Amino acid sequence: MKYKMYNELQDQPKSIINTLKHEKSHMKEISEKFKDFDKIYLVGCGSSLSTCYSVRDALSMLYDTNIEVFTGYEFFYHKKISNKNAGVIFTSQSGETVDTIAALRKSQKIGIENVVITNEKNSTMAKECNDVILTRCGRESAIVATKTYVTQLFSLYYILFGMKENKKIIKELEALPKILRKIIDESEEKNKILAKKYKDKEIFYCIGSGPNYGLAYKLAMTMLMEGAHKHACPLYSGEFKHSLVERIENGIPVIILNADFPGDKLTIQALEFCKKVGADVLLYDMKDYCDIDKLLSPFVLVCPLEWFVYYLAHYNGKDPGSTRHIDKIRNNDDL
Repeated sequence: MKYKMYNELQDQPKSIINTLKHEKSHMKEISEKFKDFDKIYLVGCGSSLSTCYSVRDALSMLYDTNIEVFTGYEFFYHKKISNKNAGVIFTSQSGETVDTIAALRKSQKIGIENVVITNEKNSTMAKECNDVILTRCGRESAIVATKTYVTQLFSLYYILFGMKENKKIIKELEALPKILRKIIDESEEKNKILAKKYKDKEIFYCIGSGPNYGLAYKLAMTMLMEGAHKHACPLYSGEFKHSLVERIENGIPVIILNADFPGDKLTIQALEFCKKVGADVLLYDMKDYCDIDKLLSPFVLVCPLEWFVYYLAHYNGKDPGSTRHIDKIRNNDDL
């Protein structure tokens, strides 16, 4: 049986191609505008928040740029903004995320420049923002964002690295569709087998450094918890020795994301400790899939992880695109 997520996962390369075709010049215009701001805010929730984490951490490895990341309601309730020479990018696949809409309206009231990245052109956020980048994915139904995730992440990288005129990263971003097509095609079977092996595990820890922390966050918070209905927790690699080191034990699965960043020295240390105590280590290493800039590792590693989560849900008799409670609280009536 194939669930909706299966085809949406397959659509990722095509969705990047379509987004680039329609939004390339527009993203360049936004890059030019944002390069003059003293500060940039990135705001999102769930998978969208994870894209903000990844691009912030990727950019900070090369540039000293003043970027802050917030969830929608943290920005709305707790962020004081006094410097109006700032820009904010709001990310939401649906364009109807209540938290992020509240944050968007706050930015409008303050009067700072805002841009929305969304997949829905008729959404509330697309209508109310100053400017909008539309990811060209077609409708996405599964709760585990796949094609909207990669196109949203792509748009953030394209705008912010374009702002720095990083031609190498831009060139490799434009080459991603062909690379991702190959990874999607070649990584399904291995992760199907892996998912069957771990289908009865109820908790997973997810570890990454640099831009891969954002992916670890997405993997734990939306892919495993929402898609596979498993308990999960994300950690920065450097935080392993301050927390999980006291709880890891024989048979506990730990998903480790590695791209050989400088900080992945700590990732490997965590991996070695996990093996020493008998934990089950699931290593996703960028060099096993392709040879492009390490800063693009979230794009690369998410594909095999999507297959793992897809089949993990399947072997537990669950549709990875379904939810139990999320639709009931989208408007915060029950919170």
